[in-house]
Amino acid sequence: MSMRILAVGAGGVGTSAALIARRRDFFEHWVAADYDAARADAIVARTGDPRFASAALDASDQAAVTALCQQHGITHVLNVVDPRFNMPIFDGAFAAGANYLDTAMSLSRPHPQRPHSDTFVKLGDEQFDKSPEWEARGLLALCGIGVEPGLADVFARYASDHLFSEIDELGVRDGANLVVSGYDFAPSFSIWTTIEECLNPPVIWEKDRGWFTTAPFSGAEVFDFPDGIGPVECVNVEHEEVLLMPRWIDCKRVTFKYGLGDEFIEVLKTLHKLGLDRTEPVTVRGQKVSPRDVVAACLPDPASLGDVMSGKTCAGTWVTGTGKDGKPREVYLYHVADNEWSMREYGTQAVVWQTAMNPVIALELLASGVWSGAGVLGPEAFDAVPYLDLMSQGYGQQWHCREQ
Repeated sequence: MSMRILAVGAGGVGTSAALIARRRDFFEHWVAADYDAARADAIVARTGDPRFASAALDASDQAAVTALCQQHGITHVLNVVDPRFNMPIFDGAFAAGANYLDTAMSLSRPHPQRPHSDTFVKLGDEQFDKSPEWEARGLLALCGIGVEPGLADVFARYASDHLFSEIDELGVRDGANLVVSGYDFAPSFSIWTTIEECLNPPVIWEKDRGWFTTAPFSGAEVFDFPDGIGPVECVNVEHEEVLLMPRWIDCKRVTFKYGLGDEFIEVLKTLHKLGLDRTEPVTVRGQKVSPRDVVAACLPDPASLGDVMSGKTCAGTWVTGTGKDGKPREVYLYHVADNEWSMREYGTQAVVWQTAMNPVIALELLASGVWSGAGVLGPEAFDAVPYLDLMSQGYGQQWHCREQ
């Protein structure tokens, strides 16, 4: 079966994914879709490749997603838009009989009484609840296949299969030394998603306790990142890996910590104090607007920052436990993206490029039949070796294993 892809979202990740896929021959047709048709058109123009087409699409309209899939004979829907649109895209793909991939899972809702101790609706719950239906139809929803979640989860599966006989902790650690010149504050990824991740109660998983939450920005620790990035203070952040890894990998604990930096944390805390992180609309001069959408509109589009950005971003999984030889072992499996390289090679900034590479690799593995499955699955459900081999040999991206 030849692969026909609908990529929903024409921002930084959607643009990068198309430019990465353009160099590969595993698919026959790729539709770039966005509510702003001009952005989708721009992707097609940048690829200069007849396999690419554009379409206008409201990602919140499930029926429109289904109709576009049917119109183009889509086999795989790649969701690269804010996760608030996950369910209409996910359900729309299912209704069209298409497989589905995303880079972030359906949103959580904090516990109404005990937000900093108990989970309520967890990341991905809405999608996992529908897994039996997908499995029954022989359709695959491969969720959380960006860089984090995604590549970090592939690393966890690799460590479990090849490096450890027993795992104490899978600790995803993300840090960067990126600088955006000319801006006092300019996040390198969607501020909408960043607020969602950073101000929600972070989730931790422990074997004897299951999933539980803690306070935002808790658990500060300094992690020494490779490739000249160096020590960065990391804090607990809500992230899909903690919800994905324990479902497939035997371990005692899973955490996610992100190197946000003091200034970034202060800005987010201030937005929260002022209520500017809220998504529910408020009335301003007779118009209903979401405060978080206003914040996003006031900041530069992350996709446009590549030219004024410098530095590197590192995504990886820190694993502790007992090695295959029965001795204590501690490793950090990681991938580094350099903004200077991604701008020179693809014309897109490093953070969105690093995210976009992963679903494209996964699509290629699905197209060749090396990866296959049905139901709602995470990256951990698949053999990591073909993925890491294709990443290094086919996509020229080296991953590393640092003994700690």
